[in-house]
Amino acid sequence: MKESAVDLYKSLLEGDRRAAARLITMVENGDPESREVLRQLHRYSGKAHIIGLTGSPGSGKSTLARGLASHYRQEGLSVGIIAVDPTSAFTGGALLGDRIRMQELSADPGVFIRSMGSRGALGGLAVATNGVINILDAFGKDVIMVETVGAGQVEIEVVKFTHTCLVITMPGGGDEIQAIKAGILEIGDIFVVNKSDREGAPRTAADLEMMLETKPGYDGAAWKPPIISTVALEGEGVVELAAAINSHRQFLEESGKLEEKTIQRMKAEVREILSQKVGRAAEEALTSEGPGEELLRRMAAREIDPHTAADEIAGYLFKGTRD
Repeated sequence: MKESAVDLYKSLLEGDRRAAARLITMVENGDPESREVLRQLHRYSGKAHIIGLTGSPGSGKSTLARGLASHYRQEGLSVGIIAVDPTSAFTGGALLGDRIRMQELSADPGVFIRSMGSRGALGGLAVATNGVINILDAFGKDVIMVETVGAGQVEIEVVKFTHTCLVITMPGGGDEIQAIKAGILEIGDIFVVNKSDREGAPRTAADLEMMLETKPGYDGAAWKPPIISTVALEGEGVVELAAAINSHRQFLEESGKLEEKTIQRMKAEVREILSQKVGRAAEEALTSEGPGEELLRRMAAREIDPHTAADEIAGYLFKGTRD
């Protein structure tokens, strides 16, 4: 590490918010120095409870995150919030609206809020998200919330990076219920019917309950996701939601599944890092000066097919890794 990175690393461990912000920026920008910082910080992480919030736009994820943060602060816990925003496919810019909606929390030294662009990552999670989680964890945050894009896609990837996953829906969201049926039902640890003062809230909760009852795998020892009704704008149901999150954490600890979740997260993190490294190496191999140049010419001449070319590139990349 260069001296500047060393200084930031030490300052972070001393509680310097500016150092945390600068290190996060380095991670987002793919600064090579950040890799060494993350290596050093790894030993100081692993204490925070990581909560994922996913759901369609308009369901109130940001308002719920704000309410939960306020609740945790009243309990004396420090909070980190990572709001993953949609990134423009043309400019790479993110809307970063969540930081504006959470502005009332920004003056609290016990709350650290960071908006990140999704950068087209699967499930709306930026490639750097897990690195930022680790920084906030080492920074001493007791609870870290990751709010996903909610751009309509089923954001299943979020569960790999969290301990407790909240799936947030609202009355009248027929399309959203269909999306839950399509797969997100499998990742929810807690389901939230927000804006439950609206007409149709009981029906939405009943539909969720019916789907959960038919979900396989409940044997008495497994966790059965509760359904919590909230009106986040009014603060209603936030205490009950926080209690459900705490109950899920206790379940994970007592059942031994917390270690399973941690290993799952480490696996996802290593896979992501490997994917990046292999992707960069493959791209280099396919450049005009790389070994793929002749393969591409042979493909263009229809002498070999893309699968054969890919196999040869893979053999080049991983030669020496066997035996």
